[in-house]
Amino acid sequence: MTVFDPKTFVRSLSGAPGVYRMLTAEGTVLYVGKARNLRKRVGSYFTRGAHNTRTQAMLARTATMDVTVTHTENEALLLEDNLIKTLK
Repeated sequence: MTVFDPKTFVRSLSGAPGVYRMLTAEGTVLYVGKARNLRKRVGSYFTRGAHNTRTQAMLARTATMDVTVTHTENEALLLEDNLIKTLK
């Protein structure tokens, strides 16, 4: 099993809009989010900013991330909404 390298992962992302999912090593979804710019939004989690305790705990459990690129931000919003509903 490879170790999740957030910096390499962020560099591989597009600047397009889309939806991202943070997953545990077991594949459990920790978080679903949308982004106007995937590289900037996902990258913001892994910069040296102060995160609240809840976000820090989520990032510590994140073993991988799935990303879906969309054509528009509205499409990303709809996809995020549908994913949240189906994963509840």
